[in-house]
Amino acid sequence: MEWFQVVALAVIQGLTEFLPISSSAHLILPSQLFGWQDQGLAFDVGVHIGSLLAVLYFFRHDLLTMTRSCVSAASSDDREQARIAWFVVIATLPALMFGFMFHGLVDLYGRSLLVIAGTTMIFGGLLWWADVGRSEARNLTSLSLRDAVTIGCAQAVALIPGTSRSGITISAGLMLGLDRQAAARFSFLMSIPVILGAGVFKTLELASTGVAGQWLMLLSGTGIAAVSAFCCIHFFLKWLDKIGMLPFVIYRMLLGVALLAVFFMA
Repeated sequence: MEWFQVVALAVIQGLTEFLPISSSAHLILPSQLFGWQDQGLAFDVGVHIGSLLAVLYFFRHDLLTMTRSCVSAASSDDREQARIAWFVVIATLPALMFGFMFHGLVDLYGRSLLVIAGTTMIFGGLLWWADVGRSEARNLTSLSLRDAVTIGCAQAVALIPGTSRSGITISAGLMLGLDRQAAARFSFLMSIPVILGAGVFKTLELASTGVAGQWLMLLSGTGIAAVSAFCCIHFFLKWLDKIGMLPFVIYRMLLGVALLAVFFMA
């Protein structure tokens, strides 16, 4: 890759991993629209590690509190934090299971412009409906096992490119009555084991190919993805209650229409 592609793809990964607009779709699109050479498995591993580092650092205090609470659980606050930690683990299981079972089918049939355009618009509409139709304002401590399983099953659907992992999990959280901040924070916490699992899987796949990467580009991509992802999480949570989901819904609809135009005019 050229350095411009390294920077562009790393920024795209960092921003779209946590915005409700689909990172997988945006990483596929440059090669589809601009004829860029596929970034390769090693680069995918690098930018996913960058995203993981960003979310780990951003939620470092929450993660430390939840870890201590799982060990001690001495007070009611500790038990609440431990319960959230276990719900994150439980909510991750459907995505890991379906990812292991169906990643081959997704790679084979799910990466066309038509599929990406359809899922971008359909799940963008679902995000809008979930946001404007929410009727409750529950916080994260009110989360139940049923809520965690439901959001986890929604996350499994995000294996289809264009769906957006954060978008569909936030949508599920809003439909279950969580407020915007709670839905987004739980979605981001859920991303940690998912990104970790995907990174381990891709690393093992990369090791089996025996392909060496250009280390300077890989490390640069990892660092750029980490910085852009951290900024994305920070500003998304800061502005979420002010702007809501409508800007992302409008973007998804415009993107879907543009992709349909490219598909049918090609």
